[in-house]
Amino acid sequence: MRFHPWVFSGAVARIEGSPADGDTVAVCNQSGQHLATGHYQDGNICVRIFTFEPVWPDQSFWTGRIQNAADYRLAIGLPRPDETNCFRLVHAEGDGLPGLIIDWYAGVAVVQCHSIGMHLIRDSLVQALQQVFGDALTAVYDKSRETLPKTYAQGVQNGYLWGAQDQSQVLENGYRFHVDWAAGQKTGFFLDQRENRKLVGGLAAGKKVLNAFCYTGGFSIYALGAGAKSVDSVDVSAKAMEWTGRNVALNGFDPGRHRSITADVIPWLGSNNDRYDLMIVDPPAFAKNIAKRHSAVQGYKRLNALALKSIMPGGIMLTFSCSQVIDRPLFNHTIVAAALEAGRKIRVMQELGQPADHPVNLFHPEGAYLKGLMLEVE
Repeated sequence: MRFHPWVFSGAVARIEGSPADGDTVAVCNQSGQHLATGHYQDGNICVRIFTFEPVWPDQSFWTGRIQNAADYRLAIGLPRPDETNCFRLVHAEGDGLPGLIIDWYAGVAVVQCHSIGMHLIRDSLVQALQQVFGDALTAVYDKSRETLPKTYAQGVQNGYLWGAQDQSQVLENGYRFHVDWAAGQKTGFFLDQRENRKLVGGLAAGKKVLNAFCYTGGFSIYALGAGAKSVDSVDVSAKAMEWTGRNVALNGFDPGRHRSITADVIPWLGSNNDRYDLMIVDPPAFAKNIAKRHSAVQGYKRLNALALKSIMPGGIMLTFSCSQVIDRPLFNHTIVAAALEAGRKIRVMQELGQPADHPVNLFHPEGAYLKGLMLEVE
């Protein structure tokens, strides 16, 4: 009745029939009144609701949801063909399609299913994308093996559902990036940091910059483009550092202003003696579930304390967490603890989050997964 799109198994009094994982089911109250329709999956979240109306989804239903998502992106100015041609097209619960992510890369739709139900309707999703985008759609790639339940995923292979295209170059705020959706993390690029990267571009002129957990160098490219004095990019993945170097070259920047460092960030920060004017700390999710939350908090605290010790007085640090199980108050408290450990005085300049193409359903606050702070360090 509060329109949260998840039904937890503990809330289910009884199951009528024998639904299989991925089946569409009706959710009813004790009197038999229809409350919602969604995909069933045996687990803690046993139903992911995609409508609170008494309707059974057909092709027109899925096409309508994709059309609604596309119309919303147009309304917020995406794509901008000469400036930004990559964005999130479907953000799960935020677009009424729980369990489904679709990222758009200059005509290639990369689909990532987090539920069996969404994976089973992938042919319907392809049809919907074809109907909504027509000739603008060049390929649909399924990148779901890593995000589906392990037992089901054993029979799943990533690959093209329709069309085919090699790795692509995309534009984001005028900068060029190489994206490899087949071999890269997530769908190939962290689209959720677009506006925060733009923010870094407004701060980096003349600065010595560190981009920690740089992946393919998104923040580094914006800093270089803004006229940073120097940029150090650090990631434990040699492949990520190769992609970062490729993106630096792709945008025509002087390689002498950029240093690629393949290293585990936390021990590297502990031994590095350089000090920076501007730092970006954007680690992968330290906690994927509640059980790992405490150890994740300790990890974030240690990481941020080391980072705060590495910044010049008057410097600025952008620090993030993308762990859904660590909410914003807990993240903020963790940064407070890190600042106390580092012995630095801090001013919060701005709270940061995900951009408008990653919308949050008002009744599903868990969708606001990306949390960040921009800090001035004295």
